[in-house]
Amino acid sequence: MKLSPRWIAFLLAGIVSSITMLFLSFIPECTTNILFVAGAGSFLTAFFTAYVMLDILLLKEVKQIYDTLQKLKIGDLDIKKKSVFKSFNPFNKLNNEISDYVNAKQIEIDELKRMESFRREFLADVSHELKTPIFAAQGFVHTLLDGAKDDPSVAKRFLKKAAKSLDGLDALVRDLVVLTQVETGDIKMNFEIVDIVSITEDIFEQLENKADKRGIHLKIRPKAIKECAVVADAQRIYQVLTNFIDNGIKYGKENGKVSVEFEEFEEHFLITVEDDGPGIPKDHLARIFERFYRVDKSRSRETGGTGLGLAIVKHILNAHKSSINVTSTPETGTRFSFTLSKGI
Repeated sequence: MKLSPRWIAFLLAGIVSSITMLFLSFIPECTTNILFVAGAGSFLTAFFTAYVMLDILLLKEVKQIYDTLQKLKIGDLDIKKKSVFKSFNPFNKLNNEISDYVNAKQIEIDELKRMESFRREFLADVSHELKTPIFAAQGFVHTLLDGAKDDPSVAKRFLKKAAKSLDGLDALVRDLVVLTQVETGDIKMNFEIVDIVSITEDIFEQLENKADKRGIHLKIRPKAIKECAVVADAQRIYQVLTNFIDNGIKYGKENGKVSVEFEEFEEHFLITVEDDGPGIPKDHLARIFERFYRVDKSRSRETGGTGLGLAIVKHILNAHKSSINVTSTPETGTRFSFTLSKGI
C-alpha cells in the first residue's frame, strides 16, 4: 500500500498519542477519562500538525515542481499527478521519473550525434567519389575542345576515357539510389520460391568473360546439386550473389577459383561464396560493409568498384532476415556465407 500524506499523518499521530497516554499512565492521579482526553487531544493535534506540514508545505513544493514540468510541455515526459502525490516519497518519485527521462534523452542525443557524424562522413565520401569521375571526364572533354578533337585517334582515345569515367559515375549514382531505397524501405521485396542454383549459373554465364581474362575457374559445389529452392526476392538475391562472385573474380588471385557452395539444413540452405585470393586483413573485416569502405583503395579504383556493393548486400540480406558471416585468411582466401529459408 502506498502511503499518502493523510496516512503518514495518521500513523505519526497514533505514535504521539500512544506515547502520551503511556507516559500519563504512570501518574497515579490520571484517571481513564483524563487518559482518553489527553490521548484524543494529542492525536488530533499531532494529526493536523503533521498533515498540514506534509500536505500544505511539502506537497505544495512538489505541486509547483509538477506544474513547472507541465508548463514545459514535454510530450514524452509522462508523470501522472495522481501517482506522484500518492507515492510514499513524492520527491523520490519525481526524481526517478525525471532521471529516466534524462537518460532516455541522453541516449537520443548520443544517437543523433552519431548520425550527424555519419551524415558528415557520408557527404564527404559522396563528394569525393563523385568528384573523381566528374573531374576526369571534364578533363578529357576540355582537352578535346582545346584541339585534341582534330586528331581522330587522340579524339577516340579521349572519348573512350571520358565515357569510362561517366560509366563509373552512372554506376555510383545507381548504387546510391539503390542503397537509399533499401535503407528507407522504398524497395519492397517480392518473396517467392526461386532456384538459387539456376540463378548462380546465370551469374556465371554473365561473368564468364571477366573470369576468363584472369584465368579464374567458376564452380558450384557440390557438383551433383541440380536445384536449391529457397524463399527470396530473385532480383535482389541475384544482385547479392553477383556482388560476391564479381568481388571474388576482381580481387582473387589470377588462375585461381571462385566457388559457390550450397549446404542443406532442416529449415534453410547455407550459401557460401569462396575465393582463394589474398584475403582481407583482420582489422578490416568489421568495416567492409560500411559505405565507401575499401580495403585497398588504389586497387578498387582500378577495378571500378563504387564501394557500395557490400553495404547494399547487407541491407538486402537483412530484409531476407539473414545476416552475412565473413571469414578470411591471409594468402588463403575469403568466405562470405548467408542463409535463406527453404522453399516449400
